[in-house]
Amino acid sequence: MASSSFKVTRISEGAVKPASETPDHTLPLAWVDRYPTHRGLVESMHIFRSGADAAPAVIREALGKALAFFYPLAGRIVEQPEKGCPAIRCTADGVYFAEAVAECSLEDVRFLERPLLLPKEDLVPYPAADLWGVEPHNTIMMMQITKFTCGGFVMGLRFNHASADGMGAAQFIKAVGDMARGLPEPSVKPVWDREKFPNPSIKPGPLPELPVLALDYIVLDFPTGYIDGLKTQYKAHSGKFCSGFDVLTAKLWQCRTRALNLEPDATVKLCFFASVRHLLKLDAGYYGNSIFPVKMSGSSKKVLESSVMEVIDMIREVKQRMAVEFFQFAKEETRQDPFQMSFDYESIYVSDWSKLGFSDVDYGFGPPMFAGPLVNNDFIASVVILKAPLPLDGTRMLASCVTKEHSEEFARGMKEDLP
Repeated sequence: MASSSFKVTRISEGAVKPASETPDHTLPLAWVDRYPTHRGLVESMHIFRSGADAAPAVIREALGKALAFFYPLAGRIVEQPEKGCPAIRCTADGVYFAEAVAECSLEDVRFLERPLLLPKEDLVPYPAADLWGVEPHNTIMMMQITKFTCGGFVMGLRFNHASADGMGAAQFIKAVGDMARGLPEPSVKPVWDREKFPNPSIKPGPLPELPVLALDYIVLDFPTGYIDGLKTQYKAHSGKFCSGFDVLTAKLWQCRTRALNLEPDATVKLCFFASVRHLLKLDAGYYGNSIFPVKMSGSSKKVLESSVMEVIDMIREVKQRMAVEFFQFAKEETRQDPFQMSFDYESIYVSDWSKLGFSDVDYGFGPPMFAGPLVNNDFIASVVILKAPLPLDGTRMLASCVTKEHSEEFARGMKEDLP
């Protein structure tokens, strides 16, 4: 639970508009952008060790310049006459931007390691209705810069998933960094091109029921050497290469299944989202959602009796099938909604933030020591994989995937062979 002993005061807030005139029109969203579960603000926290005095003014100005290129993000999501087809109205109203001051240093609050010593509502923007009259599901982006004593600052970001996926959001934030460092234009220019994503007539399934699971929050760090060792073992096992995501997800699925202590024939499920930019040959500047779910399932017995290397085999096989399943969806060769999810306790969802690009953003003060989502819910068993905070070397897992009853066994399994 966050402590109230440190005060955070918001000292300015308002809209940052594009720095130059932008087109006034309405842009249609792609099928995947319009998906109901994407209509919400994803919260993240980006921690910098230095630059606090200059950051608010520098980033505010750079944000306006970047919005001149990414002008749809300065607009609003609006409903169209056709039900279920929201679009972005390019109003140039701007992005809500706040500046705040914390009466403590980042060291005082343990660099915002969990459990947080500050309420997350102090770190990401939650404007009052009289200051920002657009509903959250229609707002595209909000940003807050919080200055800490001793020179550090935190950028709190809320970004609407309907307007961009993780890679697209990072592309925009990197563009803000480009402007802050004096570049005349983003190093990767944005393109809309939403018509290039398939637009099948398949209707999204009903929104899933969300159980209350009372999940524990567990932070796990894995050194690069440890991950590389598992990748080397897999090369010896199969003669093929695998990714760090593959080995950590395999270990995660097996350790969690063991901790749940299910009946042997119980079905356990794993889901993550993969980029399909390469399949659609999209321009590098595409920043909309371009993702597709990768789903797999098996009996508890199969997952537990397999070696970690064999579980990696299972993950790689389903990843290779993804392209076939995506094109079946694109060509309407299936009537089933592939994005339909179930959130029972036997299912786990993995999100990979490690290569999105947030950790590379530089506003002129160096890259962040940490960049990642603010997640802590009681209804989706999930894990986020991201770059470990500096000065650590390796990968971090933010796990909110087991209840108190199973957390000790899960954490023990994940850590048992760590150096």
